Amino acid sequence: MSSSAEAESAAAATERFQRHDSLYGDAEKVTNGKHHGSGDSWVQTLMLAFQSIGVVYGDIGTSPLYVYSSTFSDGIRHPDDLLGVLYTLILIPMLKYVFVVLHANDNGDGGTFALYSLISRYAKIRMIPDQQSEDATVSNYRVEVASSRLLRTLMPAISDGSLTSQGAPVVVFATAEVVWISVAILFLLFSVQRFGTDKVGYSFALIISVWFVLIAGTGMYNLAVHDATVLGAFNPMYIVDYFRRNGKEAWVSLGGVVLCITGTEAKFADLGHFNIRAIQISFTCILFPSVALCYMGQAAYLRKFPENVVDTFYKSIPAPMFWPVFLVAILAAIIASQAMLSGAFAILSKALSLGCFPRVEVVHTSSKYAGQVYLPEVNFLIGAASVAVTLGFQTTANIGNAYGICVVTVFSITTHLLAVVMLLVWRAHPALSAVFGLVEFLYLSSILSKFAEGGYLPFCFSLVLMALMAAWHYVHVLRYWYELDRAVPAAELAAVLARRDVRRVPGVGLLYSELVQGIPPVFPRLVDKIPSVHAVFVFVSIKHLPIPRVAAPERFIFRRVGPVDHRVFRCVARYGYTNPMEGHREFVAFLLDRLKTFVQEEAAFAASSGSSAAVAEEEQRFIDAEAERGVVYLMGEATVTAAAGSSLLKRVVVNSVYGFLRKNLRERHKALSILKDQLLRVGITYEI
Repeated sequence: MSSSAEAESAAAATERFQRHDSLYGDAEKVTNGKHHGSGDSWVQTLMLAFQSIGVVYGDIGTSPLYVYSSTFSDGIRHPDDLLGVLYTLILIPMLKYVFVVLHANDNGDGGTFALYSLISRYAKIRMIPDQQSEDATVSNYRVEVASSRLLRTLMPAISDGSLTSQGAPVVVFATAEVVWISVAILFLLFSVQRFGTDKVGYSFALIISVWFVLIAGTGMYNLAVHDATVLGAFNPMYIVDYFRRNGKEAWVSLGGVVLCITGTEAKFADLGHFNIRAIQISFTCILFPSVALCYMGQAAYLRKFPENVVDTFYKSIPAPMFWPVFLVAILAAIIASQAMLSGAFAILSKALSLGCFPRVEVVHTSSKYAGQVYLPEVNFLIGAASVAVTLGFQTTANIGNAYGICVVTVFSITTHLLAVVMLLVWRAHPALSAVFGLVEFLYLSSILSKFAEGGYLPFCFSLVLMALMAAWHYVHVLRYWYELDRAVPAAELAAVLARRDVRRVPGVGLLYSELVQGIPPVFPRLVDKIPSVHAVFVFVSIKHLPIPRVAAPERFIFRRVGPVDHRVFRCVARYGYTNPMEGHREFVAFLLDRLKTFVQEEAAFAASSGSSAAVAEEEQRFIDAEAERGVVYLMGEATVTAAAGSSLLKRVVVNSVYGFLRKNLRERHKALSILKDQLLRVGITYEI
């Protein structure tokens, strides 16, 4: 190679190192990372649309089982009162979610926490002060200038996990009257959660597809036999006349009508498994026609037999089809519950990654889709709560009231966050969001009238879960600031390594810390207790960015701490909230490989100033040799207590609530997949 070519190569390396630190060369290898399904062919999209039928629409698809009985629990006053359900299906599931909310996704992922992460990037807000300028260089971390005054709109997102996870199971078997049979089926349902949904996805879609064919056929039969004039239900004057005739009672009945759209949020929450086009196709071509025909058929039946409103669905089935429909209805109800539970697990795993939820075990049940997860501790708690609710309430009416409040509250949270996205990200007027908000307020005010009849349940669950999450996050942030304020300066680190009693021992040492800025205060304590430092020493921090995924080549940020001969580094490993953690062996191998790349790029930068790259090659060989001698994992085991003079409330939150959660939930080394016999823990006390 000519001298001019070498000079150009060195200049290019210098520019890369200066502009993007060690990650620039890797980031060049990352093309437009498309989310799952974003560039699929029509064949793939249709396959995804078919799969979404079983995963997304089980809940809303089984709503004809109970909507009319819940809406007209006191009987039908006028035959035309039956024709308003369709407008609820059109306004919220179709207009709001299918054509608006689905486009407010975060790089292909949906759900309330995806909205939160999208807003937090544009508003430059993080719940933990671990921002770094290099985060903006990640390929799918798109940010524009934003106003921080929108912070107050973010907090409602934290309650989404509690509302969804508690709302789903309580209506699992809303049609079952035998309580102990329901309990047995609930026990079976929660017992099989560990197997995940991926293995039975196509079976779910097949069963729900059969269900849609049956209810659509039943609807057409009832229209043809009883009253085909119900097809005129699309006339909006029926809504006006309904409220004119019934006044306050019409408003109260909205609490039952809203049950026809339970599960609508699943279209957005499960978006990461599919794509927008697949969801739109499956809803408009399969779900809506089938359910609309079923409701119109039930309305046609009730216009002739209004006395059967309590058991409309089963009474309206043609006699020869009763048992097939009954059996498929049971399977469809179970699948609907499975889909909602899977969505709850996905939402809470995102909350965990964003620092909003205590550490629990997250099991990835699919090798294809990162969003399909299972949380054993959460599954147990939800299952226990579901059984307690079933035994306590006994009747489906109270359970329906509880679920209705839960559903509309989630709708309202999504609408508020959507308004922020419209203002902040899309730079559009949020008038449409205001219309949705007004409509949902009517439903929410109606269902709240049944607060004392079971509606208090989601509020009780939410308050408890919110209190635990708030306590965890409050202490977690205080602990981070405590470590940040006491981070070890570089000069002090050099002094520690220069001490006569400190020896450099063979091997690679990895000291894990949540601190991404500076050296954690546990390091001097470690050296005081064990006056030795490994020949290659790396301070490692695991950090979750408010984006769905971080590509593997962009995973690590490295910094050298002190002179070259110290061979001490700082590393930040970055993950999105849907990225699974590797096993500790894979993680270490990947880290050391990227560390050697960093050393090489650092040498390329130095070579532009006349230095030799031979030093880098020697250091790379040194790292390989020390890795062969063994890798030791070190971790600070901090006991957090309230400082002297703290208020009673702070002492309760820090010492009791946070202490209980840390002792009884997942330990940090298990979350990082580090074997206990390969870990050295150093105790330290933080008085915050």
